[in-house]
Amino acid sequence: MNLKRTFGLILTILGIVGLIYAAVGFVQGTENTKALIVYGILGLLFFLTGIGLVRNTQDVAKI
Repeated sequence: MNLKRTFGLILTILGIVGLIYAAVGFVQGTENTKALIVYGILGLLFFLTGIGLVRNTQDVAKI
């Protein structure tokens, strides 16, 4: 089991959740704009970092 890929998957899922939360708050017209901006930026950062880890980690079988 590749630890980097697993961590990348977790970061990607957290990023998606953060982006969805920020989008739903924006659409509903939540008054706390600063929090939504922070959630959106952190979600985007986690998402891109997770995708980068998954893409750049080679799957090597150890014997």
